[in-house]
Amino acid sequence: MAKDPYKYFRIEARELLDGLKQGALDLEKGHSSKEAVARILRLAHTLKGAARVVKLQALADMAHAVEDLLEPHREGEVIVVPRERVDALLRLLDAMDEALAAIETRPAGPAAPAEAAPEVVETVRVEVEEMDALLESVAEAHVQIGALRRTAATIERAHRVAALVVDQMERARAEVAPAQRGALGQLRADLARASSDVERSIEAVSAELAQVRDAANRLRLTPVGAVFATVERAARDAAQALGKRIEVKALGSSTRIDSHVLVAISAALLHIARNAVAHGIESSSERVAAGKPANGAIELRAVRLGDRVAFTCRDDGRGVDADVLRSATRERGGDASSDLFQLMLDGASHERRHGAAQSVTHLSGRGIGLDVVRETLARLRGEVRVTSVPRVGTTFELRVPVSMSSRVSLLVRAGAVTGSIPLDDVKQTTRVLDRDIAREATGDSVVFEGDAIPFAPLASLLGGRDASARRDAWPVIVLESDGKRAAIGVDRFLGTADVVARRLPSDVEADAIVAGTSLDVEGNPEIVFDAGGLVESARSGRTMLARDARARPPILVIDDSLTTRMLEQSILESAGYEVELATSGEEGMQKAKAKRYGVFVVDVEMPGMDGFEFVTRTRADPVLREVPAILVTSRNHESDVARGRAAGAHAYIVKGEFDQAFLLDTIRELVG
Repeated sequence: MAKDPYKYFRIEARELLDGLKQGALDLEKGHSSKEAVARILRLAHTLKGAARVVKLQALADMAHAVEDLLEPHREGEVIVVPRERVDALLRLLDAMDEALAAIETRPAGPAAPAEAAPEVVETVRVEVEEMDALLESVAEAHVQIGALRRTAATIERAHRVAALVVDQMERARAEVAPAQRGALGQLRADLARASSDVERSIEAVSAELAQVRDAANRLRLTPVGAVFATVERAARDAAQALGKRIEVKALGSSTRIDSHVLVAISAALLHIARNAVAHGIESSSERVAAGKPANGAIELRAVRLGDRVAFTCRDDGRGVDADVLRSATRERGGDASSDLFQLMLDGASHERRHGAAQSVTHLSGRGIGLDVVRETLARLRGEVRVTSVPRVGTTFELRVPVSMSSRVSLLVRAGAVTGSIPLDDVKQTTRVLDRDIAREATGDSVVFEGDAIPFAPLASLLGGRDASARRDAWPVIVLESDGKRAAIGVDRFLGTADVVARRLPSDVEADAIVAGTSLDVEGNPEIVFDAGGLVESARSGRTMLARDARARPPILVIDDSLTTRMLEQSILESAGYEVELATSGEEGMQKAKAKRYGVFVVDVEMPGMDGFEFVTRTRADPVLREVPAILVTSRNHESDVARGRAAGAHAYIVKGEFDQAFLLDTIRELVG
């Protein structure tokens, strides 16, 4: 049990109150909209529930007053919040600020409430960041092991050469001094031992790193029991406030889920549980008269279903009469064929618009709770299903991904690019004959489930060299996003895998079809595609011209940052270039002297030999000086640009202003 019951409430409440203040200021500036008012109502509703959990009734009442102020202005084509209501809202927020400041300075002690909010959910924010940093380090270590494997291969070749020399001398019976013969034999033995030791060490380290990576991925997952405890407490408090008696049972508390997903789904579960108490569970007298136990029952359950988790909240209350809802919907001219959840949403919205919500209690949520559920599921790409039987009870089932960063994905290859697409976004995979593709001036299309949908080769969307190539048949992925579909042609399917997506740096603008990056088992970078971006690109007919397929020397990318290397390699390979990588200036110099390259793309700030020194040395070399060099750095001071120019760089690109089109245009100008 926490010594300080407000430890995590302070963090959440401060974030919610900051959001409310910003929303009020936007209203004061005249930025009124349905979305703005709805957002303020959601924040106030969440703060009200959180305050009640830690028994801060005064703060909860003020949050409820915020809802009362703005509820009349939630619906309508044009939202106008009168100035006097905005002033009242700001005064309320000031009072809430004072109330929160009081508990922020209140010392924890024996007088604090005995029941405290569980202290798990919010703490995961820092832990997840630490786990992500650890995973990045493991990925970087895998890349370095790749370099060690190449070194081990070099040692093995040297061993074979030494063995060959010794064997040839013995066959030729060459007259070699005993000391020399002994030295050659010793060299052969040493190389054999070194080769074996290095290989064995590499395999051992690889296995250890794999275990660390798996453990870190597991640690990113948090038991759902942390949320169940909070939901149970909120349901009990709601029942007490309404004079009802309930029993809550939680099952599957040990089921683990990504912490970010758990934080998001907790708000939805809280609203569902409160609604179950307010609308579903009857009073004890009503239940006894209906032949039910005096105490209402709410069951919370979490079940792992592959790469998703199903959360169930079931009550044995009065239930919802779907036929009545559908009849009312038809009378209003609405879509009576909608599922039960949508019917409940539409019904709540209609009641708000026509004043029926005035009789709703402070725990009913005025339909805001259902809005939170809908918004949360949309953000998590989850699903909700509601079933109900009148006088028997209602069941909400929410299905969400175990992790938003680690998802089962379809691996594909298009041209020189390997990437992945989350399986949740894949409607179907199929094979389409080229003659079945309808080619028109407005774009290509194929028939799927009786409808013509846009078709585009993935290589074309990437601008690859084979963008305009045709073949007898295409492996095709049918994607669906926001109700829109498109068919994407690839070279081949590579199977499925659990892919951990990594976000691109915040200062880098990526194409809409790129959601992030990932690493394969050997540490090689791969693109994680955004299904929505692919669908929109295919539907808009946006493809790039095929690249010149002439043989060109590869590009050498030198950067100590894994993320930057991955990004630049993906961009360049997508444009049809062959790319090789170096993780330091020293390694880059070795590679530059061993092979001909078309251009050097060099980071400036690296340990050891930095980018300025690398360019200076290559400009002084009679062979390497012919290879153009591009400096890429976060340093944008004029003196740094001048220093790069003085060193002999042909271009200077600042990471904070990174533009992949500019990079590609620059390389085209330099290498043709």
